[in-house]
Parts: sequence; structure tokens; C-alpha cells
Amino acid sequence: MTSARLLNLLSLLQTPREWPGSELAARLGVSLRTVRRDVERLRDLGYPVQATMGSIGGYRLVAGKAMPPLLLDDEEAVAIAVGLRTAAGHAVTGIEEASVRALGKLEQVMPSPLRHRVSALGRATEPLLTWERPTVDPEHLTALAAAVTNREQLRFSYRRHDGTDSERRVEPYKLVSAGRRWFLVGYDNDRGDWRVFRVDRISGSHPTGGRTMPRTLPAADAAAYVTGKLLDLTPVYAAVVTLHAPVEQVAGRLGADADLEPIDAASCRLRGHTDTLRWLAWRLLTLGCDFEVHEPAELVTYLREIGGRAVRAAGPTPRRRRP
Repeated sequence: MTSARLLNLLSLLQTPREWPGSELAARLGVSLRTVRRDVERLRDLGYPVQATMGSIGGYRLVAGKAMPPLLLDDEEAVAIAVGLRTAAGHAVTGIEEASVRALGKLEQVMPSPLRHRVSALGRATEPLLTWERPTVDPEHLTALAAAVTNREQLRFSYRRHDGTDSERRVEPYKLVSAGRRWFLVGYDNDRGDWRVFRVDRISGSHPTGGRTMPRTLPAADAAAYVTGKLLDLTPVYAAVVTLHAPVEQVAGRLGADADLEPIDAASCRLRGHTDTLRWLAWRLLTLGCDFEVHEPAELVTYLREIGGRAVRAAGPTPRRRRP
């Protein structure tokens, strides 16, 4: 049995239809007995090939318990790679990291001409986004993902928050997506500790050739570690606000951690914590009721700023004409 014939058989079976054995034999130029042997070989490799008996019976692929390798033609491979790049760039909830891993594996086995086609499509297209643009090139992500998978030590330049650059030698552990930000969790060899790096601040990354040994992350998982580090760096504000609306009217509209206490039938008191003044101000302004901010002072200042901006945008109040 030749590998080329087995691949041709698999390519035919991946078409969503049932193939009579005689048609497969004719397509492949072999006997029915050879087709049956090749089908058994595919089953041994993990491909769930189902055979049905009768005059209209034949062979077809069905869903199995595990996914064996796929056989793709050039157009299918390019289409999947472009789709994975789109998913990685748009940060679709739950599939960002999986998209990057899959894209890294696919591009690693792609022939050079196909990789060039995928890159050309990426450069020639521009996604329309509703909010902020993605800040990380998928090729950059796939290179980091490959280093994580292969346990390769990386050397790269990292731009700190103050704009200064430093050289890092890192054992990459995991990529984490948070909104439209990507973070690399890794062990910094020069500092002897775990670190979180914003991927858009990493440049010039290249593997050093050294393999890394497994390390134990000081957190339940990489996402929890990134969350904890971000909270350590972000100021947390304690908010106390009087809302001039019944508690039933605003309950459930301020987040699960909001503590609402009724004052009387027409007002209530909000107590909570936030790390984003902009988010809390927007939620308060969209409640559709008057309110008074008692704490924090930073929220009062922020509301005055956006209130003044809104007044200036509306222009001067028209004068009333005298009757």
C-alpha cells in the first residue's frame, strides 16, 4: 500500500457523501479487496470509516471520539488559516488562545507558497471593528504560541509602562487573552521570578535554542495569575452613591457585586468597588435617574469633566423669545 493512495482515499472519504466500494476502486485504480484493506488501515490510524451493506451501500467518514489529522487541499488550508487569524484578531470569547494554537500548528506544516498566500491575504485585508483595533499581529502570536508548545526559551525586548526598553530571557508558559489585550505568562530567568508581559510591548522575540523544564505556576492557572497581577496594578475605588430610584428599579443593572440598600420607597444607597471610573460613571448615567456621589472624590471629578464636555458639545442655551 502506498502513502499516496491512502491519502487519495482519505481525500475522497472526507467529501460528505457515501462512496460505493466499486467507485472508490475505479477512482484509485485498484481492486475492491485493496479498497477494503486501505479502509482498515485508515481505521487503525483513527479515522472512523463506516461501511454499510447492500446494493447502495458503501463507505463514509463519521464523527468519532477523537479527531484524527485532517487532509486539506490548498484552498481549504488557506481558508482555515485566514479564519483562524480573524478569530485571533477579533478576540472571540473562549476561542482566542485555541485559534492561535491551531494557527501555529497549521502554519508550521504549510508549504512555503501557502504561507505566503495567507500572509498576503492578511496584509491586503482590514477588518471592520466596532471598538478598539487589535494591537497584536497574529504572526507574532503564533510565534509565541509555538515557543510555549515547544518549551523553548525566548529572548526579546520589552517596553515598560514608562516607555523604556529592557532585554528579557523568558521561559514562556502560556498566552492569555483579556478583552483585546494579549498577555504572555512566563518565568523571567534574569529576575528569577514569574512575570506577565503585554504581547504588544514585546518585540524582536526569537528562541535561544534552549529547552525549558516544566515549572509550577504560583496560581490555579495562567488566567487567574494574570487577573491577580492586573488587580495588583490597578487602583480599586470604593463607591458610595445615593440613587433617587426604588431599589427594585435599579437592581441587577449595576453588576453582581453591587450592594444596594433601600433608603425609602423612592431612593436607595449603592455601595461597591470598581477599578474603572469610566465604567461606573457610564452605568450611573444610563440608569435614568438622578444620583449623588458621596465617594470616591475621583468619581466626582470625572463626572464633572464629562458633564462639562457634554454641556460644551450642546452649545449655549437658546434664549427664550418674549411673548
